[in-house]
Amino acid sequence: MKLFFNIYTNCVCIIILVIPQVIFSQQDAQYTQYMYNTMSINPGYAGQRDVLSITALYRSQWVGVDGAPETQTIGIHAPFSNDRMGWGISVVNDVLGPTNETQFDANFSYSIYLNDNAYTELTFGVKAGIHFLNSDWTKGKFQFPDNLYQDNLDLKSPSIGAGIYLHNDIWYLGLSVPNFLTTDHFDEVTFSAAAERLHYYLIGGYVFEINPNLSFKPAFLMKAVSGSPLIADVSANFLIKERLTLGLAYRWDDSVSALIGFQITPAIDIGYAFDYTTTPLTKYNNGSHEVMLRFELFKNNRFLSPRFF
Repeated sequence: MKLFFNIYTNCVCIIILVIPQVIFSQQDAQYTQYMYNTMSINPGYAGQRDVLSITALYRSQWVGVDGAPETQTIGIHAPFSNDRMGWGISVVNDVLGPTNETQFDANFSYSIYLNDNAYTELTFGVKAGIHFLNSDWTKGKFQFPDNLYQDNLDLKSPSIGAGIYLHNDIWYLGLSVPNFLTTDHFDEVTFSAAAERLHYYLIGGYVFEINPNLSFKPAFLMKAVSGSPLIADVSANFLIKERLTLGLAYRWDDSVSALIGFQITPAIDIGYAFDYTTTPLTKYNNGSHEVMLRFELFKNNRFLSPRFF
């Protein structure tokens, strides 16, 4: 079926290739700076920065395409007075065309020390929340409208997830499922108007200290979900004088990215990423932009050295 979707005025074919997949087989939001947004992927990360950490992230994907994805995320987490436990709250708002998804989650983590000096920890995390999905089809114009399911969505569903996070000061490895609950909405039609599926995340990274002023961290993220191709991200970042971060990333069969970050003060960190699409979709967009801001409150005015993860 040849379908042209228009947000406000004109339609670009690329959006039509994507919107049905998002509405009919829900995907989690996508990030390039996932290394700063780990709790939204794995609840075991809650409290692991040893301070009260507040991170906000904004992503605008496929700039120049009307109705392209936009994502806003905020995460707040900290350890309890018992350093083995952590808590966190995260909110993710994802907009694509006429649809809007919002996810609220509460996170809890508990760590087990694997050696006497607490150098390596195995952390178990759980999360629970609520997911909202709604749509407003008045924002679009359709060719062959009789072939589309046009009732506005206004759906709510619970979510429960878990993860494990193995880490020390120089490396980490995590496995998680952010939501174990699967839901099919409006199954009375020939296809579901919204379908939530299990997402599996595997993350890892290692920090090499090249010299006192230069550290190098290769990292990866892999995401698998039923009905969609495997998503694999690899990145390489350099931390210079514990202030400036420079890096490159590659998302398999999707995009290449440049990353930059700066530690303005011991408490404030900013980051920016630009994605260049490597698929045929590149002719329809001007790339994707992502901005990150992190603010941290330290215990008893004790400042820690900047953390690479």
